[in-house]
Amino acid sequence: MAFELTKTTKKMKNIVITGGAGFIGSHLCEFLLSKGEHVICVDNFFTGSKNNIKALMKNTNFEVIEHDIIEPLFINKKIDQVYNLACPASPVHYQFNPIRTIKANTIGVINVLGFAKKHNARILQASTSEVYGDPTEHPQKEIYWGNVNCDGIRACYDEGKRVAETLFFDYHRQNKVDIRIARIFNTYGTKMSYNDGRVVSNFIIQALENKPITVYGDGKQTRSFCYVNDMVEGLYKLMNSDIIGPVNLGNPREIVMLDFAKKIIEMTKSKSKIVFKPLPKDDPKRRKPDISLAKEKLGWIPKIDIDIGLKKTIDYFKNIKK
Repeated sequence: MAFELTKTTKKMKNIVITGGAGFIGSHLCEFLLSKGEHVICVDNFFTGSKNNIKALMKNTNFEVIEHDIIEPLFINKKIDQVYNLACPASPVHYQFNPIRTIKANTIGVINVLGFAKKHNARILQASTSEVYGDPTEHPQKEIYWGNVNCDGIRACYDEGKRVAETLFFDYHRQNKVDIRIARIFNTYGTKMSYNDGRVVSNFIIQALENKPITVYGDGKQTRSFCYVNDMVEGLYKLMNSDIIGPVNLGNPREIVMLDFAKKIIEMTKSKSKIVFKPLPKDDPKRRKPDISLAKEKLGWIPKIDIDIGLKKTIDYFKNIKK
């Protein structure tokens, strides 16, 4: 879904997006360019892809800097806003090198917060529903402290994002950095990588190739899926609001994984069969955001129906190569 260019006379902002070539980041780059902003995409291209931003390269208001936030970032122009999306978000990717994942969420976050402080820029942290762990509260509200295994195989991401939030609040309290924190729930859509490793892409690719669809556990666990354009709008509204957060952003429609697998088979007209495998350690059994805060304070709710979003995503995967 393309974003229409907004004609405006307002002053152009210089906006940095770390992880800007990633799945959500590249959509955010496109969205902000459509708003008439100058966008600087910062990415180390570990999970981000140059193909995701290829169409934006002709825009004179778009810059790309290949950089890993584990190292300090320097840009010689005044920056107004920073969106920090730089971190692998799929278990396949964040567990590939867990030490670098935790570095991105600690050293990297310290670097981007220092960068924002230097520029007196507002900075938004892309946190995650994973801070709730395998939740004992349902649906999850922002005041819930979570149920996370601090030494588990997911901890590099779960605990990493939790300490990132801590760093944001400490920089806000001690150094008066202007912060925003979004807790992003499962997001899907075009520009997901072929080897993303998360359930939406896994199911779609397996179905398109008529391979067995892998369902973990008994398939009764739930997730809530938000289409990427809705998510980008939520991030934008939070960044430009007076709310610090954390704020849950996600679709509160809860879907049982076994039912979801069957839906993908039906939509792709696949010959795939469903196979069951053991549930991964610490995998959340239920996941559903309470978005009351986002509704009340941001006027945000997801608008794109799951069937419409899935059709766009399926069509996208049909047309990309490995």
